[in-house]
Amino acid sequence: MLKRVSCSSVKFILKRHGCSLPHDVVELILERLPVKSLVRLMCVSKKWKLTINSREFQERHYFIRSSKSRDAADVLFVSIMDHSDDKDYEAGRMSMVLGSSVVWTVKFPIPTNGVTSTSCDGLLCLSHTHSPSFVLNSITGWHRSSPHSGFQKLYLHSLNQGDYYKPCHELGFGKDKMIGTYKPVWLYNSSEFGLDNVTTCEVFDFATNAWRYVLPASPYRIIVISEPTYLDGSLHWFTQCEDTKVLSFDLHTETFQVISKPPFAPHLRGPRGIVMSILNNRLCVSQKNWPTQVFWSFDDSSRTWETICSIDLTQVFSWFGGEPDCALEAVEIIDQDKLLLHGKSYSEPRVPLLLHHLHTKSFNLLYKPTTLGRCVCYFQSLLTVL
Repeated sequence: MLKRVSCSSVKFILKRHGCSLPHDVVELILERLPVKSLVRLMCVSKKWKLTINSREFQERHYFIRSSKSRDAADVLFVSIMDHSDDKDYEAGRMSMVLGSSVVWTVKFPIPTNGVTSTSCDGLLCLSHTHSPSFVLNSITGWHRSSPHSGFQKLYLHSLNQGDYYKPCHELGFGKDKMIGTYKPVWLYNSSEFGLDNVTTCEVFDFATNAWRYVLPASPYRIIVISEPTYLDGSLHWFTQCEDTKVLSFDLHTETFQVISKPPFAPHLRGPRGIVMSILNNRLCVSQKNWPTQVFWSFDDSSRTWETICSIDLTQVFSWFGGEPDCALEAVEIIDQDKLLLHGKSYSEPRVPLLLHHLHTKSFNLLYKPTTLGRCVCYFQSLLTVL
């Protein structure tokens, strides 16, 4: 068994002995290197390049790197370029070490007004109501665009007709874990676009480079401003009904089901006051009930919600210039005792990134963005959609 050694030591071993080592030993060493190092090492030899570019190696490398218990996911603050210029971005550019994670800003030369709330195998999905959507690997530079979906065509038609108030739904992105294929998904309420049925669902097929409709779609309307959240082979939305539910879409069977009713207070149903995310590989929901906000995680084995914490929003009052417009999103638990939170606001879009200490119940202002954007938990990988 290989002993755990530093990355610099591994690269030294490869540089000095790589040509004389058996190739299976070289592979074992390569599997433990970060993505940026592997990209540079592809120029060493054709054999190494073939190995690093092979799907089997890339999947094995990602599994090893992402499953290390000591390695938390990094956090990207993805700048939305439609609403900022280079000067704004450079003014707020940052990279910081936060426990076992690294938080840094990033922007892409792609028109976008949406970023999926979760990455999938190191892949990000950027969407735009007017332009093609992109799936990309931010480390290797690989990217793939998709043509306009039916939803985007409907939205653009409404704009051309002078209707600027159509709901702007968010694109979802995830992986069929049975087959291993990746799928962007649009789910949107039908009536606002003059369509039949309660909702309409479109899935993009990378093999055919085309969108297709899924029937039947969800029997429940969804909350428009609630972004779809990916976990373990399924996408999740909040339903828009009297008793808000968590709706799940299985990316393998392409079927919808309600998995649970969140423990929300019954008299508080405003869509801005609830939010969904992923924490510790569990579905997390939260509800803002000023002056507090409560976070729960879903135990899939017992089908119950467990309280994570309750926070005092009056402590962050000054950083938001008042009561936050929306519930704060839980981004990641760092070193088991700190909760990374990101705000959302319609009156002041450039909202801060906060660190909540679970034991002391105190807060730190971590970062005040200079551009619009969103936080995404992220493990680096070499993977692509094909």
